[in-house]
Amino acid sequence: MACQSANVKFSWSSGVEILTKAPPYPKRRSRRVVFAKLFRRNPQEAAATALYAEIVRQSREPAFYEAAAVPDTVDGRFEMISLHAFLVMRHLKGQGDAAQKLSQTLFDQMFADMDQSLREIGIGDLSIGKHIKKMAKAFYGRVAAYEAALGGGGESLETALERDHYGSVENVPAEAVKRLADYVRAADARLAAAGLDPLMAGKADFSDFNGAASAAS
Repeated sequence: MACQSANVKFSWSSGVEILTKAPPYPKRRSRRVVFAKLFRRNPQEAAATALYAEIVRQSREPAFYEAAAVPDTVDGRFEMISLHAFLVMRHLKGQGDAAQKLSQTLFDQMFADMDQSLREIGIGDLSIGKHIKKMAKAFYGRVAAYEAALGGGGESLETALERDHYGSVENVPAEAVKRLADYVRAADARLAAAGLDPLMAGKADFSDFNGAASAAS
C-alpha cells in the first residue's frame, strides 16, 4: 500500500456488516503475537510470503484502477489486496491443517504489512491498533459478503462489490462493477481448477482481468 499524505481519512468500515460469529477464516491476533509468529520458524512462512507477493502484484495491475474504476488510493489498494487475499484463503479453507496454517500465516503477513504501511504514512503508535482493528473488521465483513455471493446463498456479487469494494466511490459505473465481478468469478474458478498444490507452494494463478471481461461479454 502507498499514500502520499499522513492526513488520511480511512473509510474501510463503510457499508460493512460486522460478523457476530467469526467465519472459518484466519483470526486477527495481537501485534505482539503476529510478529513473534513471523520471526519463529514456520514451514508455511516461505509459501505465505510468496502468496502475499502474488496478491500485491496482482492487486497493483493498472486495469483495476482504470477499466474497473477502483480508486488508486489507500482505500482502493486495501480493497484490491483484501479481495485477492480472500480468494486465496477461500481455496485454502477446509483443506487440512497445513492449509489452515498457511492461511493464518498469510493473514498475519498481510496485516503486518498493513501495520508497517500505516506507520510509513505517519500513523502514530497510539492510533495503529485502532486502525488495524477497523481494517480487520472490514476484511471479515467483505469475506462474509463475497463468500455468500460466490456460493449463491446471498446477494449478487455485483451488489456486494458495489457496497463494500466501492464503498468510498460515488456513482461508480455499473459496467465497472460488472467487469470486476466477472473477473472475481473467473479468478475463483481458475484457482479452483488449479487445486491446492500450487497454493501450498506459494503460487496463485489469478485470471487476467481483460481476459475475464472478454470471456463474460
